[in-house]
This record gives sequence, C-alpha cells and structure tokens, in this order.
Amino acid sequence: MATARRARLSTDARREQLVALGVEMFSERPFDEVSIDDIAASAGISKGLLYHYFPSKRDFYVAVVRHSADEMQAVTETDPELAPLARLSAGLDKYLEYVETHARGYSTVLRAGIGSDREVAAIVEEVRSAMATRILDDIPGGEPSPGVRIAVRGWVGFAEAASLEWLERRELSRDELRDLLIQALTGAIGAAASHYAVR
Repeated sequence: MATARRARLSTDARREQLVALGVEMFSERPFDEVSIDDIAASAGISKGLLYHYFPSKRDFYVAVVRHSADEMQAVTETDPELAPLARLSAGLDKYLEYVETHARGYSTVLRAGIGSDREVAAIVEEVRSAMATRILDDIPGGEPSPGVRIAVRGWVGFAEAASLEWLERRELSRDELRDLLIQALTGAIGAAASHYAVR
C-alpha cells in the first residue's frame, strides 16, 4: 500500500509538472501553434508517456486552463476584514497583476481559446461567475436587485475587455486602469440601484 501511495503521488507530481509547463507554453503561443511533439520535447518525455497523462492535446489544454483559472481565483482572494471598496481595490490590483504576468495566455483564452470548446468555455464562465459573486456578496443591504446583478455581471465583461485593450495598447498605468474599473463598477451599481428605486 505504501508503494502504491508513493507511485500515485509521483504520478500527481508529474502531472502537475506537465501542467506548469503547459502554462508556460500556452502563455507564449496559441493552442494551434503548439503540437504534442513540442510538449513532449519540452517535458523531456515521449509522446506515449504524455498520452498516459493526457489522452489528447485538447485534454492537456483543458487541464492548463483549469489550473490557471484556479490559480487566478486563489491569488485574487482578499482579506474579508477589509471594507468592501478596499477589498475591491485590492482584488483588482491582484487581478491586473495576474493579467499582466500571464498576458499572452489570458488573451488567448478570452479571445480564441480552442474555438467553441464547451469545457474551456465552462471554466471561463465559472471564473466570471465567481468574480461577480464576490462583488455581489460585498454589496450591503441584503439580496441585490436584478438590475444590480445584471450591472455587476456586465461589468465583469467590461473588465475583461478593458484588460485586453490595456494589454494591447498600454495607454494607462495599472493603477489608472484599476481606478477606471472601480469607477465603472460603482457607477453601474449606482445607476442600477437608482433605476430600481424610482420604479
């Protein structure tokens, strides 16, 4: 049993090593430009061994996207003791740092990924929902109105589009983009709350 446990841990460690390599590779080159031969050569293993861990390049890519999504959610966690606006600012600082550090991979997944792959799309959607939920949970006053929920969810899409534009043009500093995103969110929530208050 001890031998089996060691073998299983070794397999997990190898898989994690391959996924970390995939994060690097897909951050530098899009999915279509990376071949199984490239992955195996970079890892120093045979294609047969790579297929032992991942049945296809698509499965490998999905594992990389899942790892990146989990990592981004983990690194953007903030101190729950902070006031809501301070939490938002701190979370955006971490988010934009992650976006900048993983610029190519971030852009590839959001702009193209691997076409209409449902599993990749589901992972991206999960991250968007988690981001919106964090913000909604910090809004005081109980259950947010439908308008506020829509405003926050729409802002998540705005934040992604703004981040992609920023990565491409670099016309604002990271702090300026963070402040713009905060103003856009508070403005959207305020507009939604006012609209529903007078109906």
